[in-house]
Amino acid sequence: MVKHVIIWNLKEMPQAEKDERKKLIKEGLESLKGKIDGLSDIKVITDLLPTSNGDLMLDSTFTDYDSLKSYAVHPEHVKIADTCVRPFTAERKCVDFEI
Repeated sequence: MVKHVIIWNLKEMPQAEKDERKKLIKEGLESLKGKIDGLSDIKVITDLLPTSNGDLMLDSTFTDYDSLKSYAVHPEHVKIADTCVRPFTAERKCVDFEI
């Protein structure tokens, strides 16, 4: 099993807009469950504690490393990433590791 964890900081925007964007990112990415082979679990955490230095976090699990690589280029994932996530993020940090 492979974990794929991302922490994003969103671009500067009014708080109401930021809250809506986080909701849309969560809905979009979590909708991928069951659509991509090898994607075992996917959750987007939007309610982070004030001690956090990010705006939201993706916590996903894949059956193996090849499944993670396939997810990265899967058309459903790319569509959501290109329309819902990337245009609104200022910073992205990622860690991938075996469990």
